[in-house]
Amino acid sequence: MQHARPLPPYLIQRYHGWKATSYTENESWYRTLAQEGQHPRAMLISCCDSRVHVTSIFGADQGEFFIHRNIANLVPPYTADGGQHGTSAALEYAVCELRVAHVIIMGHSSCGGIKGCDEMCSGRSPGMDEPNSFVGRWMDILRPGHARVAHIEHDEARTRALEKEAVLVSLENLSSFPFVTAAMEKGTLTLHGVWLDIGEGRVEQYSAATKQFAPI
Repeated sequence: MQHARPLPPYLIQRYHGWKATSYTENESWYRTLAQEGQHPRAMLISCCDSRVHVTSIFGADQGEFFIHRNIANLVPPYTADGGQHGTSAALEYAVCELRVAHVIIMGHSSCGGIKGCDEMCSGRSPGMDEPNSFVGRWMDILRPGHARVAHIEHDEARTRALEKEAVLVSLENLSSFPFVTAAMEKGTLTLHGVWLDIGEGRVEQYSAATKQFAPI
């Protein structure tokens, strides 16, 4: 591809540093992963936001998490229309091929996608309502969640509530996938919803019993 260029020098320097230290110190483990394949315990669906560093938060090693990231950590509803569905494909591979025991949805504070969704649903972002807005059409997934929090007048409180609704909507949509419900019925898969406060470093998990998020 004629438009591809070499990596920025700072990334090349960091790579050489990683190869000389972390890789060299754990070379046998990397070779084992390459030869035996991956056997992750959990799939973690999080936001693309660069501040959400899921492996650091949970102290995960290479090969432990099957990670999928998208705008606002959303799972779309099951749609078998023959189209190209990246998140659904990742979910299918994790559950049916890798047979992960857990699927974890992680929302977070100060999410730009969530803020954009609130502005779109409130009529303050007409650009996102355009048919050719990739972000807008993706955030349509969260419209049912926005309807549940639209009554909250304070912008910050409504956005915070919508961040958690994104987790709940995704959990609801996960249950629409036949292979997910089949694995849950067999007792081989459990679903989890968590929300990260980036500034405080606090993780809250959702309880189906109390229908609330609480710090872990």
